Amino acid sequence: MNIPQLNKYSLNFPDPRNASEEGIVAWGGDLNPSRLIRAYQNGIFPWYSQGDPIIWWSPDPRLIMKLDDFKLSRSLKKSIKKFQYGFDTDFLAVMQNCSSTPRHNQNGTWISNDIIEAYSVLHGLGMAHSIETYYNGVLVGGLYGLTIGKVFCGESMFSHVSDASKSAYAILIKHLKAWGYEFVDCQVPTEHLKSLGAKEVSREYFLEALEKLNMETMENIWKIDVSII
Repeated sequence: MNIPQLNKYSLNFPDPRNASEEGIVAWGGDLNPSRLIRAYQNGIFPWYSQGDPIIWWSPDPRLIMKLDDFKLSRSLKKSIKKFQYGFDTDFLAVMQNCSSTPRHNQNGTWISNDIIEAYSVLHGLGMAHSIETYYNGVLVGGLYGLTIGKVFCGESMFSHVSDASKSAYAILIKHLKAWGYEFVDCQVPTEHLKSLGAKEVSREYFLEALEKLNMETMENIWKIDVSII
């Protein structure tokens, strides 16, 4: 299949339904905030190695977490109580830790300096958000992603101590549910997220749901509510 190259003078993307078998929609373009927002509104996200052209993806199947499906285990419920949390208290540090924290069976990172810079701009625009986990005042875990309508598009998470990122995720789910969001876009299937309740859906199902929820404008209320923890 011939993968289309994006036109640098246009923010338009090819129809993600025409993606390659692997889920590649297009390549090239840039990480301009307007292009990134347009991509996520259409169920597309960038994922590529540093030094390579930007690759834009819309995989099939897609992994999503419906908020009512989140599995809060007894052990995780205990872990949540030992940490402190923040929303958007140190977005840059969360991204940097997601980039630098070693991962099992993974060499290097796709979260390059260009990605960090681009998503930091989105954070400044109120589109990208982080959830921080602290232990005795030290940042030990967290995650970040984007809000598109009533959907939170999860990007990456890190943990320096056991359950630090899972606890951040649990706090995120509770708040999203209270605020009226519908689901978390987990992008590609992983056994870890499936164990927490995420489920695979077809790309068509995801795109149709996203189109409906894109039209909802959510109030920007990204602050920790201790009554929800």
